[in-house]
Parts: sequence; C-alpha cells; structure tokens
Amino acid sequence: MRRRSFSLDLERPLATARGTIRRREGELLRLNADGVRGVGEATPLPGWTESLDACRAALDRVADALDDPNALLDDSPADPLAAVPISDALDDAPAARHAVECAALDARGRRDGYSLAALLADTPAASVPVNATLGDADVDATVAAAEDAVAAGFSCLKVKVGVGKLDRDAARLRAVREVVGDGVALRADANGAWDAETAREAVDAFSTLDLDYLEQPLPAADISGHAALRGRGVDIALDEALATATPRAVLDADAADVLVLKPMALGGPARTHAVAERARAAGVDPVVTTTVDAAPARAAAVHVAAAIPDVRPCGLATADALATDLCLDPVPVVDGCVTVPEGPGVAGDAFADLV
Repeated sequence: MRRRSFSLDLERPLATARGTIRRREGELLRLNADGVRGVGEATPLPGWTESLDACRAALDRVADALDDPNALLDDSPADPLAAVPISDALDDAPAARHAVECAALDARGRRDGYSLAALLADTPAASVPVNATLGDADVDATVAAAEDAVAAGFSCLKVKVGVGKLDRDAARLRAVREVVGDGVALRADANGAWDAETAREAVDAFSTLDLDYLEQPLPAADISGHAALRGRGVDIALDEALATATPRAVLDADAADVLVLKPMALGGPARTHAVAERARAAGVDPVVTTTVDAAPARAAAVHVAAAIPDVRPCGLATADALATDLCLDPVPVVDGCVTVPEGPGVAGDAFADLV
C-alpha cells in the first residue's frame, strides 16, 4: 500500500456545526493486488467521520494488518473487505474504510474489466441526474440562480432554508416555483435549523409548493420528531441524522421518506449501496451525495448512484465547491446529469499518476 496526503482549498468557506472549513484534507491510498492497482480516497469530515489524525492512524493499522492484498479481490464486491482481517482496524473510521474499499473495488474492476457500478449492480445506469444547490440569498437572487441552473440543464433545484425567518423562506420557494414551473423538482434543505413548532409550520407552508422533499428540518438527534412530520404533505429527507444514528435506526423509526447517503461517511461505496438497497426494501428512497470530496471519491459516489435503479437526482454536483482538484474531473456535470465512467474500475486511468 502506498499513500499520499493532500490538501485542497475550497472555493469559498463552508460553515458547519463544527466550525468553518476552508480546505479539504485527506489521504490517497494505492493498493497493488493481483497484478493491478486500485486507488481510494479518504477525506474525513469531523462530525460525519473520524478526524484526519484518526483516519491516518486507521490506515496505518490497515497497512500493518494486511498481509495479502490479493485477498481483497477474492470476495464478493458487495463486501470486499470480508475476506481480510482488517475490520477491527477500521472500526469507527468510515473515511479510512472508504479509501480501502474504493481501492479494492477499483482494483477488482480493473482486473476483471468492469466499472465499479457494474460490480455493484447488474444493469447500472449510464448517467445520473443531479441537483443544483441554491444558497440562502434574497428572493431576487434566489430566483436568478434558479433560472441560471435551469438554463444550464438542471431539472432539480435544492434551496437552502432555515437561516432567516420562515416567511422569507416560503416567499423564496414560492417565487422559484412560479418561475421554473411544475417541470422542475424543487427541494428545501434546512440543515437541522428548526425546532418542532417551526418545522411543523414549514411543512404546512410548503405543502402547496409541490416540493420533492424537505431535508433535515430538525436537529440530527431528533429522529422521533422527524417521524412525526411525515404524512403532512411534504416528504421528509434525513441527512445529518445519519451522522448520529445508524440508517437501520432511522428506518426502524419510520423517520424518513428519503435517506441522503454519503459514501465517505458510511464507509465505502459497497456499504452505501447496501444501505440504499435496505432503504428501498423499506419503502424509502435513497439519494447519494458527497462530503465535498476530491475527484476519486466523487467519481466513486457517481457509480453508487448509478447502481440504484431510477435514483432521484443526487447531490453530486460538488466539484465547483473546490478551488482546485487532484486531477481533471472524470465526472463533470453536463445538462444536469453526470455520465458514469465506463471504467474499468472507478475511472479507468484517470487516477493513475495520483499516488
């Protein structure tokens, strides 16, 4: 195994509950197995994953424990780490696990001539629809951004809400709906900003706007509160809640109509695809997004989305959040969609010289 540390500046600072992020730092992992190489990315995001130091320590433990890298290519791609004794080294380190799983699946696909999506599903999609994200601006600026996104080919818009007063958010969403019409899916993302009373008022206020869903209206820990919001005319999507509760716990609580799945936070593409299948079996729709990752992880997330039949538009148009990237983007957004790299592996030779 070989590794390379990297640091990428963001195009603009990103405010989170853990503070403001100005760059994304991580590790690239190169695995040589069975005559081929695979590349994986670990880009931790505290609050969602382990810290960068904990990620590096976990990868050190994997390097010490992995006697035979070839074994990573011998088991089912649905659980590529099952055949090797490294699970303990990756407990509580989903970003590190993501890198190892991605590298194993990339190598497996390159050896066998399959794309990552084809390893996860028999008939993956050739492209994935993605949403445009509109920030918290005033009505006129939000409408202008919506018009620009639709002109660029996006058929799904996600509007950030919850920063200002609810009346302001309702006016912004109403204005966007009037401008873009019924043919464009409209989402609202509150990032856990509201209390229970405000969230109920928001659902009632938004119920006439034909929202695709309302994302994370309540704080992450309030699983039962989200369950109580369902069935009031707007689908409820959970995102941050999956950083504090397991997907199984959310599904068991009937707390969501949609789960927003981040492969970096869930421990890898195969693990994320398994969660998506469990969600669908429970009648809950999965949507795939990133944690503002670099190109290798972003491309892997596109494959996961492509392996989910009839997936809703996903949050994969995140490359422009980075001021620079590790390489030329193998999954650019064109007309509101991302074409899935044919492979083999995650993106053929796109990452060959990165590590």
